[in-house]
Amino acid sequence: MPHLKPYKGDFYLWHYVPSVIAAAVVAGCFAILTLWVIWRIFTTRTRFSIPFAIGGMLEVVGYLARIWAAYNTDKLVPYTIQAVLILIPPALLAASVYMVLGRVIRAVNAAHLSIIRINWLTKIFVLTDILSFLVQSSGASLQANQDVNPSLGKGVVLVGLAIQVVAFGLFIITAILFHVRIHRQSTPASRDRKSLLRRTMVMLYIVNGLIMCRSIFRIIEYSMGINSYLFNHEWPLYTFDGEFMMLSMFWFALWYPGWVATAARAGDAAIPFTYVPGQVDGHK
Repeated sequence: MPHLKPYKGDFYLWHYVPSVIAAAVVAGCFAILTLWVIWRIFTTRTRFSIPFAIGGMLEVVGYLARIWAAYNTDKLVPYTIQAVLILIPPALLAASVYMVLGRVIRAVNAAHLSIIRINWLTKIFVLTDILSFLVQSSGASLQANQDVNPSLGKGVVLVGLAIQVVAFGLFIITAILFHVRIHRQSTPASRDRKSLLRRTMVMLYIVNGLIMCRSIFRIIEYSMGINSYLFNHEWPLYTFDGEFMMLSMFWFALWYPGWVATAARAGDAAIPFTYVPGQVDGHK
């Protein structure tokens, strides 16, 4: 039976015993969603979603590690694994989201309507995302190091999360401005793919918004410190992190943008494009 045990002396890693049932259910949900995304990748041959699938895999391992930690509340390794692998996946999901926008713009032959040069659009956001990922990973590692001041690790994580939120905000602005421009100055390709374009843009807003809200929650959580209500109770993690991440994966898989790769393979927007759900969107 899981119970709370001190790590060293009277110092506890956990403020509660992690719920085995909750962790198992969430890990199972993430596993199903990840398999769904992987299936989408294979059926549409879209490699830009590989980081998204890897992020889902890390979520699965992270929540499984919480089950391990529930029976070992005095052990540092399971605590560190679950903390790191639940913290960093949004950066991987965001990387795929960033890559989608550039491909959408190319697919509708509208590079001239992007506020950022199309050749730099994906590079800028993905590089920023990588920076956020590395900073958050470093911060989480520092927090697990007993020889380092815990406040240092906390500060580094906060910096990484702040970079992520700023990038999300700039990305949303970039996407909205493109969407407004393509609505006002449509191209032949955008008119042919109007419903696909609208659906993909809405999906990007939803997924990006969910990940951004989750990151804001994490900033608040880390800012309040380890003795705060958010750290002392388990439900906020599942509600504002796990649930938001599952919803982002669900919407991404449901309205998967496989058509952008099919359009590219067809030879750019100049070639007539016919939307066949079973062919380009993964449905049979």
